[in-house]
Amino acid sequence: MFDRQNLLFGKGKYLLGSILFLFIAIACVAFRMEDKDDFEHSRREISLRKIGDELLLQSGDSTSRVLPLKKIADNEYQISFEHDLSFQPEVLVNTIRNLLIKDPLTSDYIVNVLNCKKDSIVYGYAISKDKKDDIVSCIGRKQPKTCYTINIKFKPKGVAIAKNEYFLGGLSFLAFIGFVFLGTTKPKRALLRNDQETGVFTLGSMFFDMKNRILTIHGQPIELTKTESRVLGIFASSPNETIERSRLQKEIWEDEGVIVGRSLDMFISKLRKKLEVDPNIQIVVVRGKGYKLEI
Repeated sequence: MFDRQNLLFGKGKYLLGSILFLFIAIACVAFRMEDKDDFEHSRREISLRKIGDELLLQSGDSTSRVLPLKKIADNEYQISFEHDLSFQPEVLVNTIRNLLIKDPLTSDYIVNVLNCKKDSIVYGYAISKDKKDDIVSCIGRKQPKTCYTINIKFKPKGVAIAKNEYFLGGLSFLAFIGFVFLGTTKPKRALLRNDQETGVFTLGSMFFDMKNRILTIHGQPIELTKTESRVLGIFASSPNETIERSRLQKEIWEDEGVIVGRSLDMFISKLRKKLEVDPNIQIVVVRGKGYKLEI
């Protein structure tokens, strides 16, 4: 009887110790996640200011300021500017998408552009984790120069609930990890594919619309020839990667039945002159191999 009581007591201590250890482990991880969450929110605010800076540059304004970021509600921020500006909706959509793609807390958000003088929404769209639920329209209508503010509202995450109720057990913690994992990887892949599908690429401070053969530099569109657009399209699809000379010649001129070696050099020279506006973008020669678009 005494041995049996000792055995039960030992098992009870073991079970209690295991439960206590589990709760402590979950608590520690939850507090660490809270610190990480605060850090990611700070990174998000920097990204939002970067969005304002990019839009000013695309509007041709490199001197005025982006005003201090305002948090107007939970998960909603406002970007405002010192001076008036104009914007192209397509450029706005791609600028915000590319700068928020690395935000692990962002998968669904709504963007509204307001006219400061009329206090009315002049353009808006919605991005979803599931790409088929995106609502983006009227991207080809350039907006006139005036005072704008940009409101970006993010969909609340289930992370906060899991973080506040972590003592409920290990299953909720595992579900939280799965949620974060899916929320950070799936949107990135979808958005990375989107550039390939639409043919619109961000090249430093420039935007390249391959389908319409237009390179936008500081808000000014430059039309490219069909061949120039095909050459730049190959580079834009594989930035910072060496593209073999033979591949460029084959993909560009094979259908025409004639490949002229000097023609490739001529078109690359033309593209270099158009890209030299941004010193952070250049087409370099990789000796003995081909070329590389360095960004």
